[in-house]
Amino acid sequence: MMMLTVARRELRSLFLSPLAWTILAVVQVILAYLFFSQIEFFMQIQARLTGMQAVPGITEIIVAPMFGNAAIILLLVVPLLTMRLISDERRNQTLSLLFSAPLSMTEIVLGKFLGISAFLLLIVVLIMLMPLSLLVGGSLDFGMLASACLGLILLLASFTALGLYMSSLTAQPTIAAISSFGALLLLWVLDWGGGSSDASAGQGVMAYLSLVRHYEALLKGAFNSADIIYYLLFIITFLVLSVRRLDAERMQS
Repeated sequence: MMMLTVARRELRSLFLSPLAWTILAVVQVILAYLFFSQIEFFMQIQARLTGMQAVPGITEIIVAPMFGNAAIILLLVVPLLTMRLISDERRNQTLSLLFSAPLSMTEIVLGKFLGISAFLLLIVVLIMLMPLSLLVGGSLDFGMLASACLGLILLLASFTALGLYMSSLTAQPTIAAISSFGALLLLWVLDWGGGSSDASAGQGVMAYLSLVRHYEALLKGAFNSADIIYYLLFIITFLVLSVRRLDAERMQS
């Protein structure tokens, strides 16, 4: 399929630039530091945990916070990866060549989306290796670990879909990156005003639209189909908007 050809091209261009390697190195170093910090914290409180009845396990104390930190770090990283997807084509005046290729706008958008998603999936795999190393001296809740991995994958796919749409709106990658980060940050902090017990119906809706609310549920191992549907609808919405934006631009050219 031509869509996969576009995805391979995007992934290959990423690894031919220093950006991808720098992101891989920086993200792993930061998360490794936070991972070892959580292990040190666990060692400090381990003696107190022995006297408790409902003792939280290694997964709750070490793994879940690490995945939470990973989401925040990648919130900063993904706009840097998506900012050039369409805007660079427009700035370099190669978008018209892409339009003239035997590709539909859907194939172009999905190909670029899958290319970045494949790179982010590699990051998730590298992150997952850290908690798996704990099996040497302990045990893990694999259900919670799988739920956290699924949540992070869906969250990063949502980041990518929104970043791709923002990139389709401008010819300046910097503007696309800043717009993507601003929109993602807004969707992240919507939860701050909607979590109180006396929240109004409007605040409850804003909290439901928050990206972090659904991610936190998956981090706790609470697999709810409503959270999965939310992310899938979010991804599909911004991919459709990107296709419609490119279709409108092709009709004008």
